[in-house]
Amino acid sequence: MKEMMNKWDGTPYPEMIRTLPEVDVPVPGIRGWLLQGGRSQAVFFDIAAGLKIPAHAHCAQWGLVVEGEFSLTIAGQARTYRKGDWYFIPAGAAHAAEFPVRVNVIDVFDDPARYKAKA
Repeated sequence: MKEMMNKWDGTPYPEMIRTLPEVDVPVPGIRGWLLQGGRSQAVFFDIAAGLKIPAHAHCAQWGLVVEGEFSLTIAGQARTYRKGDWYFIPAGAAHAAEFPVRVNVIDVFDDPARYKAKA
């Protein structure tokens, strides 16, 4: 498995994920691949170490940590999430994140227009 990860530049996502449309994220150091549905969307994120995402709010979001660990503050409650952990952010809840190491997460959003694919 380690040989495959090196081949993929460190991301655990296989080619079937990495050939999905890439999301247009205005934050350097974040890549994501979009799986679009009629009512929701899933994004397979690859997030660089050292990033901090300031507090913001949007539609409901459910996520699963594939690799790495990060701190997520939801409505004032901070917690560290690691590989295998999942989280839920209710619609409208302010949340912020800090990524001390590279992280891969799968996030599902209940808004099919949360992210757009890169042109």
